[in-house]
Amino acid sequence: MTSGHVFDIQRFSIHDGPGIRTSVFLKGCPLRCLWCGNPESFQLTPSLSYLAERCIACGACRPVCRAKALSADAAGKALVDRGRCTACGDCASVCDPGALERVGREMTVADVLQVVLRDRDYYDASGGGLTLSGGDPLFQPAFAEALLHAAKSQRMHCCVETSGYALWGAMRGLLPLVDLWLYDFKETDSRLHEQFTGKPNALILANLRQLHAEGARIQLRCPLVPQHNARREHLDGIVALVRELPNLEGVELLPYYDLWRAKLVRFGLESALPASVKPPAHEVMEEWKAHLRRHGVRLLG
Repeated sequence: MTSGHVFDIQRFSIHDGPGIRTSVFLKGCPLRCLWCGNPESFQLTPSLSYLAERCIACGACRPVCRAKALSADAAGKALVDRGRCTACGDCASVCDPGALERVGREMTVADVLQVVLRDRDYYDASGGGLTLSGGDPLFQPAFAEALLHAAKSQRMHCCVETSGYALWGAMRGLLPLVDLWLYDFKETDSRLHEQFTGKPNALILANLRQLHAEGARIQLRCPLVPQHNARREHLDGIVALVRELPNLEGVELLPYYDLWRAKLVRFGLESALPASVKPPAHEVMEEWKAHLRRHGVRLLG
């Protein structure tokens, strides 16, 4: 039975496609966006989350750690040696206050569908359904395709949120199964795209154009990050792209939020995005939206 790596299933989601949905977050991503909101999705393997404020210094975790990755600070609270940790989850299994948590697990299509179908009545009433997100679902194309096949067999509306950085074959196999593509588009300048995400954007643009040529329904989702892609040249690049691809459903501008920084601490990660980068003011977002509207861009959300 087809299985894959999942790190979260979010029920009653209202921001990842139409209606009330269940968003299934798959592990694995080819990009390393400086502002990534889900850094625990980078690798296919599980990740260990540690919330020091929940630790009660009971010491139960240290004896069960086979990798010897746990020690204690002066107050007796756990310290995690990320270089040694294998994220096996033994420590999390004995952590009653939930300070330690293993994030990510292997699930079969049937496992996932069992959760998704719990809210079938809400999907039917609201026009919702299943959304695959991540990470990037195209990092696990066989599992994504199997999940979508199963959902479509239940006559469910299906969305896929992706950066588009994948071989075309991975996307082509999903075409008949996806009702709406939520296409995350981060930067029009390829050099800056590589600087911000670790990859150039040529493949992303090629796949977007091919999807459009195939008649797919596509929403362009564009995060705007101050001091980075939130600038006039990028907005004008979005305008040019919309004019080139007239059948896009529209564009959703997503303001940068910095809540993800707390996740970095949980997973022992660091970011090269300066702490000086703050969410844009509401008035600034409205100016950016007005600029796109003046140039004929249909905005969503």
